[in-house]
Amino acid sequence: MTVRIVTDSTCDLPAETITRYGIYVIPLYINIDNQGYLDGVDISRAEFYKRLPLAATHPSTAVPSIERFIATYNTLADEGASEVLSIHISTALSGVIDVARVAAREVKSTQVTVFDSRQLSLGTGFLVEMAAKMASASSTIVEILKALNDQVLRTHVFAALDTVEFLKRSGRMNKYVAGLATLIQIKPILTMYNGKPGSERVFTRDRALKRVVEMLASAGKLECVAMVHTHTSEEILARLRTMAAHLLPPNPILAVDITPVIGAHIGPGAAGFTVIQASTR
Repeated sequence: MTVRIVTDSTCDLPAETITRYGIYVIPLYINIDNQGYLDGVDISRAEFYKRLPLAATHPSTAVPSIERFIATYNTLADEGASEVLSIHISTALSGVIDVARVAAREVKSTQVTVFDSRQLSLGTGFLVEMAAKMASASSTIVEILKALNDQVLRTHVFAALDTVEFLKRSGRMNKYVAGLATLIQIKPILTMYNGKPGSERVFTRDRALKRVVEMLASAGKLECVAMVHTHTSEEILARLRTMAAHLLPPNPILAVDITPVIGAHIGPGAAGFTVIQASTR
């Protein structure tokens, strides 16, 4: 029995990991300055965040078509997959899961199971990586799903935004409130846990970074930790690393740009962490 893993470009996993485990990544669409791009294929994260503040109209994103998912699942079946596990960004943030589920019902060439990661960025990515590792070790779908559901409940993502401007542009924040927030230097902190987005508001960049470190500390003993950001300056990332040094492993940790699908709404300069709490079992 051969299980293949499918995900989407919001997972933010490094290319090396994707190649090593034969993970199939379906790119989302990004529209900026009236031109469409395939995320991670036609436009890089660095280029997107460079262009974002200068865009004449606010960028939009779109999910892949049902046909794209069907073609992917059939391709993997042709390559010998007896089962496909398709893991995607939380339904609270995107319609990718809905499209994948419709496609899965249409596919006859292999058994397709669609899993809602209830996460974003590396919160999804680390679930995908674990599933791919287990699949390569000949674990069954049932075994992988059990492990995924366990890890979901131990995974947290939290990041401090540098500005509310892009929440305003995307319509996620009232313009009056956004203007007031800018005036008094409110820095939102966004969180994601088990499919539920959350937020906090603090004053000033320094306090926001301190709060992110407090969240890291409150996570307790960690199995895995990585830094996530939206093309944030190395100065800010270095400051956050220094502030959190007593909570981080001695070896360098993974740091990635958050997918433009989320970055379009939160803007450049956000910084935070994805963590997996250590299992108590």
